[in-house]
Amino acid sequence: MTPLVLHPDCAPGSIHSIEAAIEPTPDGCRATFVARGDVGSIAVPPIAEPGRFDDLWKTTCFEIFWSHDGISYREFNLSPSTRWACYDFDAFREGMRDAPAEVDVAVAVSATELRLTADIRSDLPLPATVALNAIIEDADGVNRFWALAFRPGAPEFHAGECRALELDA
Repeated sequence: MTPLVLHPDCAPGSIHSIEAAIEPTPDGCRATFVARGDVGSIAVPPIAEPGRFDDLWKTTCFEIFWSHDGISYREFNLSPSTRWACYDFDAFREGMRDAPAEVDVAVAVSATELRLTADIRSDLPLPATVALNAIIEDADGVNRFWALAFRPGAPEFHAGECRALELDA
């Protein structure tokens, strides 16, 4: 598991650490995110009918950005509700469209830990640069942003600087 860092402009909240791991599989990848802290004090979307759903990033959500060429990329939004989304982009925030994928999300919640595991079936070429991110909505209604790395300025998960993990073929 690799630790994510809280964006420097975000005040500490109820979650004090997040770790993530991702591994390629023959038909896509498997990702795991573990948020630790006072889980009872964050917004955890209730379990819902699994499937593709937009705007998951507006509350507690985990994300993966996968780029094979350093320009175009595929974004996955993974909600503790078990809903998910998948989009392709031609370049930084350009050409957004639904991308082909099938995703199974499993969630375990305790007072001190929120664990999400996603089995993703999608064309994910290697080698790749990957971002692992989290948005945590705290009890105060403020979203806090976590990532492997950030570029200077406001949190921007689409930025290439966030794709700090290299996966080889």
